[in-house]
Amino acid sequence: MLGEPVPESPGLLDAWIADRYLTVFEESWRCYPDVQLCLETLKRLPRGPRLAVLTNGDPEQQRAKLARFGLLEYFEAVLTPTELGVAKPVAYAIACRWMRTDPAQAVNVGDMLESDVNAAALAGLTGIWLDRGVDFITGGPSPTADETVLRIERLTDLPDHLSRTNA
Repeated sequence: MLGEPVPESPGLLDAWIADRYLTVFEESWRCYPDVQLCLETLKRLPRGPRLAVLTNGDPEQQRAKLARFGLLEYFEAVLTPTELGVAKPVAYAIACRWMRTDPAQAVNVGDMLESDVNAAALAGLTGIWLDRGVDFITGGPSPTADETVLRIERLTDLPDHLSRTNA
């Protein structure tokens, strides 16, 4: 990303990441234009859902990202392996306990078909795939999902999908 060699020694690597990489990485953060519109719509629903973020990312970094875009206020919790003691996919069931909700009443919306949608479904949640048209691991086109996967292309489509689930 910076066009620089990465130091091999652990001590130098930590300093390089802190001094060089993280600043550029954080400057590259972007927020999709449909995110806040979706959250505002969900907030206005008569029985709007309780919201949490579940991520395998660093808790401080994830909270900073949400705060930077004015999104932190929409969520009851930002749950990471630090809080839960486990990462995805095991974290789905633990997150439901943390939020005091039955997995059968919970929905997980994610942009990664296997680790966000299928893994959440295996834990008993309803998984909804936010298919942005790209595989975020490979950078190639989205994977193919079978017809049983609930799929949206924009977060603004989420409120309509929620009304069709039991969650």
